[in-house]
Amino acid sequence: MLNNLLREYKIVLGSNSPRRKQYMTDLGIDFTVRASDIDESYPNELIREQITDFIAKAKADAIALEHDNEIIITSDTTVWNNNESLGKPESREEAYQMLKSLCGHEHDVVTSVCLKSKDKTKLFHCLTKVGFSDLSDEALYYYIDNYKPYDKAGAYGIQEWIGLVGINKIDGSYTNIVGLPTKELVDELLQFIK
Repeated sequence: MLNNLLREYKIVLGSNSPRRKQYMTDLGIDFTVRASDIDESYPNELIREQITDFIAKAKADAIALEHDNEIIITSDTTVWNNNESLGKPESREEAYQMLKSLCGHEHDVVTSVCLKSKDKTKLFHCLTKVGFSDLSDEALYYYIDNYKPYDKAGAYGIQEWIGLVGINKIDGSYTNIVGLPTKELVDELLQFIK
């Protein structure tokens, strides 16, 4: 259905994330991948969705439009916990510290998406509240050592083992936590091409 509605456009996913690629495939959208490798730093004064908005737009701006009928889709996800953005951990110890800080609390997962064409740009974001159980150090290190969550914001993937044993509440979009709010993306994409 979506392919029929989007038939006049070339959809470009500006991400190498296997999870985002899978969601686009699951939605039945024909797309190509053209990811940019940008510096994902951001101004210190930005918070929560301001951070992901800034990075998602920077990713879109870094990808050149090759055809007049292209729509580029980029996104960025962060875990916002205790007024701090938890990006991707760079070490086993940093992953442990991130997960430990999430245990026994609720946090926000924010994903921003940027749609860009020759004529316009649309930026939107989605926020999901996630409750995390109080897991033991043994469980945290088991997850880190077996699942290597170094490519995931907040050092966890909800679709993995830790999501099965550690998540006790979700308020909002599940696909947003994985990294692409699919319902919101479809709604915004259909508005974008009107």
